[in-house]
Order: sequence, then C-alpha cells, then structure tokens
Amino acid sequence: MSRTPNFTGWRAVILHREDGNTERLERQLGLLGIDATRRWEPLKAWAETDLVVVDADQGWDDLLPQANGPSCKPLVALLGSEAPGRIAWAMGKGASAIISKPVTTSAVFPALVMAVSIHEERVAAADKMCHLEERIRMRPLVHAAIEKLRAGRGLSEEEAYAALRSCAMQRRLTMEQIAGIILGGAEPLPEVG
Repeated sequence: MSRTPNFTGWRAVILHREDGNTERLERQLGLLGIDATRRWEPLKAWAETDLVVVDADQGWDDLLPQANGPSCKPLVALLGSEAPGRIAWAMGKGASAIISKPVTTSAVFPALVMAVSIHEERVAAADKMCHLEERIRMRPLVHAAIEKLRAGRGLSEEEAYAALRSCAMQRRLTMEQIAGIILGGAEPLPEVG
C-alpha cells in the first residue's frame, strides 16, 4: 500500500467485552471517522464490517466467520497476554496487527494502517496465486496447441512455440486463450513467419 487510508465512513466491529480498553478504542476509532460497534458474540458475516478488532486473549474459533483465507477483512488483535497460544490463535485467524492492552490512543492508528496494508497485500498475493495456478492448469492446452502446430505445419517445437506466442501477442490474448481457440477449431492454424 502506497497511501495511508482515510478511515472516514468505515464500519468496525470490536469483538470484546466492555471495559476501559474498549472505551478508549471506541473513542479513538470515532475520532478517526470510524463507526464502531462493540459486542461479545460471534460475527455472522464479514460483510457486516470494513474492519474487525478482536480480543485475542479470550477469543474462540467460532467468534469469527469462516473465510476462504485467514480473514476477509483487515483484522486487528487486542492482546494483553504473551501466551504463545493466544498469539498463534490471532495469527491463525489472520490478524495483521496487534494493539497491546492496555490500549493507548497512540497505538490505534498505526495498527489500523498496518492491518489494512497487510490485508491488501495478502489479497493481492492470493489473487496473483489464483491467476498463476490457473495458468499452470492451462499449460496442457498450450502444449497440445504446440503439438498441433508442429503436426499441421511441420515445425520444430521452438518454431511452434514462437508462432503461438506471436499470435497471442498480435491479438493481445494470453497464450492459453490462443491455444484454446486453436484446439477448439474456432480458427485455422496461425501462419508462420
């Protein structure tokens, strides 16, 4: 993330019992323009909020909804313990920042910026991984298209690959898309040369 987020208009859920820490946290979130609600019951869906702050000292597995990854929203852990199990729980749930208890007002904004930044990086990395996995799954199509070009045009493997790549570049499509078009018979084999 290259910019510091503007939190005005964000919604936050604080999953923590009411105490002095939550009062300071709610006040500070309000000053940042975040509409914060505190509760001590499981969060039903990630869509309810833009940001989650969770008590990592007393949190349990069903406190946060299931996700396809560690978390679907930026997650900040409130932690007053040094217990390795509690730290591991917070990390396992996808916490990307920690605010130590007792909460100090100067710790809130940096933790939120860090949580949002790390969350965005995780989302971007997951998207890139999905894209790369899809391309790997499609590699047999590319190989089959190269073999079809070799057989149909009498080319070497390198020449067939170059022809496929050239066709993809000319059309501004991926090699996997061009391979699918060629194998599907939607178009004749590309010209070589």
